[in-house]
Amino acid sequence: MDPILPPSPPIAMLRDIHDIPPIHWWPPAPGWWLLAIALTLLVIFVWRSRARISLRIPIPGITLGTWRWEAAAALRDLRRRAGKGQDAKQILGELSELLRRIAMARLGRPVCAGLTGTAWLDWLAAQDPNGFPWPERGRVLIDAPYAPADALRSRVGAKDLLSLIDAAFAWVEVRDAPQGRRHGLSQRAIQGLTRRLPWRRARGNARA
Repeated sequence: MDPILPPSPPIAMLRDIHDIPPIHWWPPAPGWWLLAIALTLLVIFVWRSRARISLRIPIPGITLGTWRWEAAAALRDLRRRAGKGQDAKQILGELSELLRRIAMARLGRPVCAGLTGTAWLDWLAAQDPNGFPWPERGRVLIDAPYAPADALRSRVGAKDLLSLIDAAFAWVEVRDAPQGRRHGLSQRAIQGLTRRLPWRRARGNARA
């Protein structure tokens, strides 16, 4: 018969308390990896879109999403590129197209869509809110599509490009067309166009 063992004291059954092992910060949990990737993509998107997205409204009272807002954003992009000395030929081509879109938005497509060459520059000068000399200083807009890039680069500097872009900005900033010019050419511009169309005068004389 086995002897009866005395019961063990409770204190003898206790174990030492062990600290929780430290949690290492590396490698991070999968959730942190996903967050880092998402933030990286967001930064890349904002960086690539910085030329199109602006938190600063350049024109008082402008409405987001209107043609004025879009034109101002496009002109700011052209100004930035011109200041960095980018290709003048491409900038002039984009500025010429943008000017025509601005003019049609302000005064209507039928008024100016068919104007080309010198007639287009005369029309711009007649309608310009600040009296910018488009026939003289805007001639490069007409010549740019046909001029070699190297010759154009030596002819047109960053200062000239910025001057044209600032003149285009005036078309966006002005709220209303000058009084008496909203529905067509001024009398001076009409006379200038008539002088360049001798066949019209000849037809009028024949009818008389």
